[in-house]
Amino acid sequence: MISTHRTASRPKSPLVAGFGGALALLTLLPAVPAAAAPVNDVSPRAVTPAERRTAAYLDSLQGRPTALKAFFKDLPKGGDLHNHLSGAATTEYLIKLAIDRGLCIDATMTAVAPPCGPGTRPAADARTDTAFRQQIIRAWSMQDFPADQSGHDHFFDTFGKFGLATWDRGKLLANVANTVVEQNQFYLETMVTPASDSAKKLADAVGYDADLAAFHRKLKAGGQLDRVVSEAVQEADDANAQFRATAHCDTARPDPGCRLPVRWISQVSRGSSPARVFTQMAVGMRLAERDPRFVAVNLVQPEDWDSSLSNYGLQMRMLKYLRGQYPGAHLTLHAGELAPGLVKPEDLTFHINEAVRVAGAERIGHGVDLVHEDDWRQLARTMARRQVAVEVPFSSNKQILGIAGADHPFNAYRRYGVPVVLSTDDPGVSRIDISHEYQYAARTYDLDYTTLKDLARASLEYAFRDGRSLWAAGSAPSGYRPVPACAGSRPGGGRPEPRCARYLADNPKAATQWRQETAFAAFERAHTGRR
Repeated sequence: MISTHRTASRPKSPLVAGFGGALALLTLLPAVPAAAAPVNDVSPRAVTPAERRTAAYLDSLQGRPTALKAFFKDLPKGGDLHNHLSGAATTEYLIKLAIDRGLCIDATMTAVAPPCGPGTRPAADARTDTAFRQQIIRAWSMQDFPADQSGHDHFFDTFGKFGLATWDRGKLLANVANTVVEQNQFYLETMVTPASDSAKKLADAVGYDADLAAFHRKLKAGGQLDRVVSEAVQEADDANAQFRATAHCDTARPDPGCRLPVRWISQVSRGSSPARVFTQMAVGMRLAERDPRFVAVNLVQPEDWDSSLSNYGLQMRMLKYLRGQYPGAHLTLHAGELAPGLVKPEDLTFHINEAVRVAGAERIGHGVDLVHEDDWRQLARTMARRQVAVEVPFSSNKQILGIAGADHPFNAYRRYGVPVVLSTDDPGVSRIDISHEYQYAARTYDLDYTTLKDLARASLEYAFRDGRSLWAAGSAPSGYRPVPACAGSRPGGGRPEPRCARYLADNPKAATQWRQETAFAAFERAHTGRR
C-alpha cells in the first residue's frame, strides 16, 4: 500500500504545548544580520527593456489589490519542488473523496471507516449540512485558525484526520496537477511513501543491525528489497492509470494537469524505528535508480519529535552510506524546520549542517533555524559554493513555527548567495497557493520583478529534472545566459534554431525551462502594453 499522507498525530510534548507562549521569546533572539558580508561580490544581472517595463507596470499596481493578485496569478512561477501530495490537495476535494469512499466522520472530525456507528456521521452529510462541512474544513486545514496561536499541532494533526481520504494517489494527483498548471507552473515534484506497509514488514522481519552495510546486505538478500521496490513501481503504474482516467487525459478534452511533468520524491517517516527508517531510505533510493518517475528521497514528520531529535545524527549517517550505494538517487531534506521554544537551544545548532555536510543533501526544505546553527555564516558559504538550494514555504513556516518577516532567514540566504526557491509545502492544509507565496515575498521583502523572475527560474534550475539546463551559468546573479546551443534563439520569437531544438529535445530540463521563458516573453508583452 502506498501512503500519501505526511504524518500522523502524536501526543503533545511539554515544549510544544507551551509553544504559543514561547513565541514571545522570538523578539529576544539574535536578529538576522542586515549587513552580513555576502559570499560573492557579483554585480546584479543586466535587465532587459521588457523586464524594466514590466517592473514599472508592477509598481503601478500598488494600491490596486485585485490587479495585483491577477499579476501574480499570471506570473510564470517555475515548478513546485517542496510539495506533499496529500497536504497539497484542496480540503474540499478531500471531503469529496471521503464521500466517494463512504467514510464516516467522528466527534474529533477524523475520517473513519464505515459503517457509521454511534458518535459518527456519514461524510456525505457535508453535501447538505453547511455547518458540518465548515467544521471538517477547519479540522482538516488551517482555515480560520487564530493567527496569534501556535498552529504546530493543529497543522500536523490534520494529516491524521483526513488520512483515510488520501489513499487514491492518482485522484489526488489529478487535483494537485490541475492547480499547479492553473497557477502557471511547469513542473512538480511531490512526496509520497512508496510500498509503505511492505517496507515496514521487511524492516521488522530482518531486524536492525547497527552495521549499516551488513543491514543493507540483509535487506537485499534473496531479492527482498527488490520485491518491495517492484511493488512500489506497480503502485506508481496503478496511480498513473487512475490519474489519467480522473484527469481525462486520453479524451478529446483532457484536464490541464495532463501536460504537467511530475516526478515523485520518496518520503521516509523519520519518527519510526531505525530499522524502518533505513529500510524506507533504501527502498526510495533503489526506486530512484530503477524508475525514472522517482527522483529523490526526503525525510518527513515533525523534526522536533523526541525520536526525530534523538536519531537525527544516525539518520544523516544512514543517508551518507546509502548515497554511496545509490549515487543516481537525489537527496532533499527537511532540515532546520525548528524554532526557539519548540526545542532545546542545543537542538537548533546542527540540523542543517549535518544535512549538508554529512548526508550530502542537494536541497534543504525550510532551513528556518539557519542563524542558530553553529558557525552559520560558514554554513551559508558552503551551501552557496555547493549550490544547495533552500525550499522556502513562507505560509507553513509561519503557521507551524511562527516565523515570518524579518525573523525568517530568507534574506540571509540570499545575501550569502544560497539559491532560494519558493514552494507551497502543503497548500491544501495552509489554504494558499504558490501565487500567494510569491506575492507575500514581493510585499514582505520588497522584491522587484526581475528578482521574482529569477526565483521562478531557480525553481526549475534546482529541480531534479532529467537532462541538462538551458542556462550556462546556473543561478549566479549575473547569470541566466543560455547554453551555446541556444544562444542564438529567443524564446517567444518563433521556433528555436535547429541546434537549439535538438538540445531541447535531448534535455527535458532545458525544454521545461524554455517553456517558461516563452511564457515570460508573453507575460512581459501582456504587462507592458506591448503585444
